[in-house]
Amino acid sequence: MSIEQKVVIITGASQGIGAGLVKAYRDRNYRVIATARSIKDSADSGILAVAGDISRRETAERVVSEGLARFGRIDTLVNNAGVFLAKPFVDFTQEDFDNNMGVNVAGFFHITQRVATEMLKQGSGHIVNITTSLVNQPIAGVPAALASLTKGGLNAVTQELAIEFAKSGVRVNAVSPGIIKTPMNPPETHAALSALHPVGRMGEIRDIVDAVLYLESASFVTGHILRVDGGQSAGRW
Repeated sequence: MSIEQKVVIITGASQGIGAGLVKAYRDRNYRVIATARSIKDSADSGILAVAGDISRRETAERVVSEGLARFGRIDTLVNNAGVFLAKPFVDFTQEDFDNNMGVNVAGFFHITQRVATEMLKQGSGHIVNITTSLVNQPIAGVPAALASLTKGGLNAVTQELAIEFAKSGVRVNAVSPGIIKTPMNPPETHAALSALHPVGRMGEIRDIVDAVLYLESASFVTGHILRVDGGQSAGRW
């Protein structure tokens, strides 16, 4: 492997936005460490698949250690893994809370802490967190308090870490999507979900991939939350 070839870790990489990111980074000649609960091995020698529960610290340790052993460096981390559940606040269960906190918060914390340690050693790196526009623009009829609680925390820590790491060569940004056409949203829901965006359509996976790739190349941008939400965060409509 050429030491100049960059390496990215992508969580939640088995489908949807994560799978789109894997392809996009490979198209840019990055080596990819892809992790998800049920991810399968790849025939592409430039992709290392590591199956595991991202909410557990041992998964983070394995992703980073196996990635370093295979590729020798880590340049980017995309925290894409996440869960979303819409229901009235008083109806959330302890299991709902534990699952959201486990994947969205612990899943971010363990892998990011481990990766940041390596990035700080090498004096460079980029961390991108995938959050949600509902944090800043709640929608009547879409009760999502646990998403706001957990993903709102990611927005806040994005800015905190951007300042903490500013002089170290490590950038930290976030992409805040609207509702995207992924396997999480079955086709029969698309018409109703499209109406929740001022532009009148749902986002495509490519919209989020393009946003991440923009941040990847924007060397003077850190601490930014890039809203890719069809105008949801612009105001009332």
